[in-house]
Amino acid sequence: MDEKKVMLSGIQPSGDLHLGNYLGAIRNWAARAEEYDCYYFMADMHTITVRQNPADLRRRTLEQLAQYIACGLDPEKNTLFIQSHVPQHAELGWVLNCYTMFGELSRMTQFKDKSAKHKDNINGGLFTYPSLMAADILLYQPDFVPVGEDQKQHVELTRNIVQRFNGIYGEVFKMPEPFIPKTGARVMGLTTPDSKMSKSIPEGCVFLMEKPEDIQRKFKRAVTDSDTENPVRYDPAGKPGVANLMNIYAAVTGRSFDEIEAEFAGQGYGKFKPAVGEAVIETLRPIREEAARILADKAYLEGVYKAGAEKASYVANRTLRKVYKKVGFVAR
Repeated sequence: MDEKKVMLSGIQPSGDLHLGNYLGAIRNWAARAEEYDCYYFMADMHTITVRQNPADLRRRTLEQLAQYIACGLDPEKNTLFIQSHVPQHAELGWVLNCYTMFGELSRMTQFKDKSAKHKDNINGGLFTYPSLMAADILLYQPDFVPVGEDQKQHVELTRNIVQRFNGIYGEVFKMPEPFIPKTGARVMGLTTPDSKMSKSIPEGCVFLMEKPEDIQRKFKRAVTDSDTENPVRYDPAGKPGVANLMNIYAAVTGRSFDEIEAEFAGQGYGKFKPAVGEAVIETLRPIREEAARILADKAYLEGVYKAGAEKASYVANRTLRKVYKKVGFVAR
């Protein structure tokens, strides 16, 4: 039997997953476990490059973990853990700091963006976190790292570090490949159909844990247009708000645009918008209920992240021991 290829993904615990995250990505993740050996971690160590409220960070880390399980990431089939529970991340992060060039770090666009946003707190971690990110990846010797456009630069840097390190010490790290995931529906904001759904615009963003009545209210207020002739038809350029609602409806019901047009022929937005809201509510209901159930079962959740950290530590330690030996540290 061929060994499964390894895939790894770290997620900052912002806690509030929304419909765009779910339909665009998370929904497809459950199926990955059949093909790959998957590691998913809550990147709480990365989060503190920006000041956090400690109680909120703890709560959001556990909420996010519960929501991922509720979305179909089975802890029996995926390794789910919290980054700070696996000390090898910080240990390898330090070593890789010493193999990452100052010039490489200063070219990182995210450092420039975040420094501009947090002028009062341009800390060393904000500058060197790509080295920690390289450690996150390389500890598990993954074949693939799923990345969006904004993270490609970090995987490129990780590959530079691998080349440099392996060039000095031989084949220590496997060269990871960026994996561009198949995207699901591209979900735009309900109030801003020209830009992606984002939690920074909460009134146009549907959160997975939101109450059904709040979701329905947001759909009823979704931006459409004043077309009364033939309102529900797919025209992304001319009718971006309607096209977005049709995209969402298609993604949660499996219906084609033609079927949706036929279903709402001769009906106005007063019928269409609540119907989309209702379909979304029914799609998210089992996720919300399951996540709430998991969060209430503290012993279960603790069992998941403890078992995940144990497995992750075991794998990470093999890599770290090899690295420590290569750089000349005395064996523990």
